[in-house]
Amino acid sequence: MDKKTQINFWYVLLAIFGVVLLRDLWVQSQTIAAIPYSQFEDYLGEGVIEEVVIGSDTIRGTFSEPQDGKTGFVATTVPADMIERLEEADITYTGAVENTWLTTLLSWVLPALVFVGIWIFFIRKFAERQGMGGFMSIGKSKAKIYVESDTKVGFDDVAGVDEAKQELEEIVEFLKDPEHYGGLGARMPKGVLLVGPPGTGKTLLAKAVAGEAGVPFYSISGSEFVEMFVGVGAARVRDLFEQARKAAPAIIFVDELDALGRSRAAGQHPGGGHDEREQTLNQLLTELDGFDPTEGVVLLAATNRPEILDPALLRAGRFDRQVLVDRPDRAGRVQILEVHMKKIKVADGVDPDQIAALTTGFSGADLANLVNEAALMATRRRATHVEMQDFTQAVERIVAGLEKKNRRLNEKEREIVAHHEMGHAIVGMALPGVDEVHKVSIIPRGIGALGYTIQRPTEDRYLMTREELENKIAVLLGGRAAEKIIYGHLSTGASDDLARATDIARSMVARYGMDDELGHVAYDTERGNFLGQGDQGSWLNRRYSDATAERMDQAVKDVIDSIFERTLALLDENRALLESSSAELLERETLEDADLKRIADGVKQPAEAA
Repeated sequence: MDKKTQINFWYVLLAIFGVVLLRDLWVQSQTIAAIPYSQFEDYLGEGVIEEVVIGSDTIRGTFSEPQDGKTGFVATTVPADMIERLEEADITYTGAVENTWLTTLLSWVLPALVFVGIWIFFIRKFAERQGMGGFMSIGKSKAKIYVESDTKVGFDDVAGVDEAKQELEEIVEFLKDPEHYGGLGARMPKGVLLVGPPGTGKTLLAKAVAGEAGVPFYSISGSEFVEMFVGVGAARVRDLFEQARKAAPAIIFVDELDALGRSRAAGQHPGGGHDEREQTLNQLLTELDGFDPTEGVVLLAATNRPEILDPALLRAGRFDRQVLVDRPDRAGRVQILEVHMKKIKVADGVDPDQIAALTTGFSGADLANLVNEAALMATRRRATHVEMQDFTQAVERIVAGLEKKNRRLNEKEREIVAHHEMGHAIVGMALPGVDEVHKVSIIPRGIGALGYTIQRPTEDRYLMTREELENKIAVLLGGRAAEKIIYGHLSTGASDDLARATDIARSMVARYGMDDELGHVAYDTERGNFLGQGDQGSWLNRRYSDATAERMDQAVKDVIDSIFERTLALLDENRALLESSSAELLERETLEDADLKRIADGVKQPAEAA
């Protein structure tokens, strides 16, 4: 039986006692009259009082006949000559033996209980707002329990990560039939760590495993283990594993494992002690050591920061298997788009492959957001179906930002922006190995973009040659070179282009060994994590001399300068096309595929590429 539906015996007993007490009070109020002492004197003189009980400061009695519907009375004052007066009136009287210890005790205890109750009430409310829960459950796990009917997620709902699904299908088979799966003596991994960038579907995969296996799914974030009270996190880890063992077969899923499993070497306090998070991590390691996979409990965890996890957590016997859930390739993006496009009304001419070509580098969450944005675009223009133009506008909104219709540029600035963007476009059309130019616009977007040029990759690339990297830098410098040729001066519009071009050039020199003088040496070996952040203080730990650093700076400058000169020469040769296409862009503000293909046919190729 569900604990929520169980009735506590003590609650029933307390309710019965309360009902009886209220009944007695009600009956007493209906039959007993509270009278002043003067009225008692009148009743005594009239001879209607039958019996009296004398207390320390009260007089209780009964009437020989009901008075105003009352059979008894109570009065407060007891004079010294009361007994003599009752004997003269020939009325039976007795003395009440009063024990005041209970009332005295309650007079001390009840106020204290009231204050304690109020304190607990307000502290609990504060704790709930702070996410700490009640004091009675401070060592209990906060894991949310989902059964198969609650998850409603299967492998059919997960697309674009076929390799990860294949790895996890073994987990499902084991949970369905652990005895058969272990027939050859094999055991399931104690823990499976899902590793990948944010938004790639790690949590969705874990829910799909639970949905396919039809077992309870315990989901909790790593940060929920760590509290301000020492020992609470460790207690919650014990409680979580105990709950899962009782419900086996079951799945424990710990999201954001890096909040709990950060390397202990990086968490040392100056005094040499360890904090609450370390105690929680130690308890998790202990639970994994005593974890028997044959019990039918599988531990899944997810992180996008695997490089900061404690080595003891990743060793064999704890998290035995790591499954990479990476950003999808083009085929994977098509599958993900098809899953999400089933939920909206899509026009017949919409091709998911064309959308996938525009979304290189998008994660599953990004694609879901893209489909939703496209549906919103179609809704705004009161369309009955979502068309390709809606998806294109959604990509632009996500990549370039929201259109700034109120940002009005003066005519001179519009001319500079038009030549700048067409400089990018013409260089992209002229050089081989660069992404195809898809759209050019001078409509301001986002925070600082006064115009934008969108390029569409023809395929996913995993390796690039030195020539291709140099061509990418040339496209980035094309806008600045166009300004130099047309106006003879430079503007601040190329700041972002310069930063990206410098990053590529520095990587060529310091990481890829593409400088002849510096040789085939990787000076910058710091690899970025899934969040795109490397070691921000790596220059403090560099392993090369100041002379080498100076030579690297000069090599980066030489790469940028030589490519800029090439770009100037290319645009100078296509100056007439640059001016005519810029004028067309100024007039129309946006150039699409058909216009750009017409312009591309008139581009003169550079001598070395011809």
